[in-house]
Amino acid sequence: MSAAAPIRVFQVATGNVGTEMIKRLQEQPDLELVGVHCYSPDKVGRDAGELAGIGPVGVVATGSVDEILAARPDVLTFHGVWPDIDLYERVLEAGIDVVTTADWITGHHRDTNKVGADGRTEGERLAAACAKGGATFYGTGMNPGLAQILTVVHSADVTEIEKVTNVESVDVSCHHSADTWRNCGFGEPVTDPEVPRKLELGTRVFEDGVRLMADCFDLELDEVEFVYELGACTKDIDLGWFRLPEGSLGGACFSYVGKVAGVPRVELRLEWQMTPHTAPSWDIKGCYITHIEGDPVIYSKHMILPKPGTDFSSVEAFAAIGMTVTGMPALNAIKAVVAAPPGVVTSADLPLRAFAGRFKR
Repeated sequence: MSAAAPIRVFQVATGNVGTEMIKRLQEQPDLELVGVHCYSPDKVGRDAGELAGIGPVGVVATGSVDEILAARPDVLTFHGVWPDIDLYERVLEAGIDVVTTADWITGHHRDTNKVGADGRTEGERLAAACAKGGATFYGTGMNPGLAQILTVVHSADVTEIEKVTNVESVDVSCHHSADTWRNCGFGEPVTDPEVPRKLELGTRVFEDGVRLMADCFDLELDEVEFVYELGACTKDIDLGWFRLPEGSLGGACFSYVGKVAGVPRVELRLEWQMTPHTAPSWDIKGCYITHIEGDPVIYSKHMILPKPGTDFSSVEAFAAIGMTVTGMPALNAIKAVVAAPPGVVTSADLPLRAFAGRFKR
């Protein structure tokens, strides 16, 4: 592949994030969409652009892994909600790199909780596939894959760090995936003892974010603790795409806290609001806040604002912002991943340019 040739991308999934990434790929001169894989049979055979609502782009959606392999892309982007390890294995073994937004940052929580019948962890399976095919695997892993990167970068001018905290304080009602939120316990009575367990199970990838930061700081953690507070809806809420009965989980404030000798050192805190009508409720700031206690002290807000002139006449337009910031860290990293040595890599392994956006050309 010459330096001027665009990187050939085969995308998997056309849900909330996937449809937005089909649109965004059209704006990336160094990337070329050569295929789209769909899990829904009714989407197979349709033009990817039509699935994304932008008109034909000349790429027809397929439904088998064999068709991915036959296309011989340089990289596969995966935007499903949960990883497809079987698909990853086949693609990596064929020498095709994988970049994914689905539940993978370091692989720690999946390796800890999902050991296969053959005794291998998912990380071991991916590493073996990478070795066989000479391919690279990278996961941004969360919505939107920014928190741990922001925190590490903000520590560049700090000495004698005492504690780092990143807060994601957002209204999550823009993410229209009822299955995702049910998986986290939203819509279920807060009195149900299963709700805290579901919230943790659905968000464990944030623990990986804590562990990635600790790795970058050369800090060996003794434990990562999950703490939470649940917000119950004070009335019935109908979001149009999701119903939240009175008394059900409509918001939450929870943290993954990395500790050394019992002392909190690295924290990711999430303030998630599906509706403001909860008790308790939180002052949602619509941003990421990085706070580093040390010398000097760092306090920074990362605001994500719509492009001037954005038409918010529909809830879909508002939701598109959330999908964009979820998927773009993966697209922007593709060039660095393709250039990286084979193996399972994390954000700590990639160069700074992997986290850079692109100017309009």
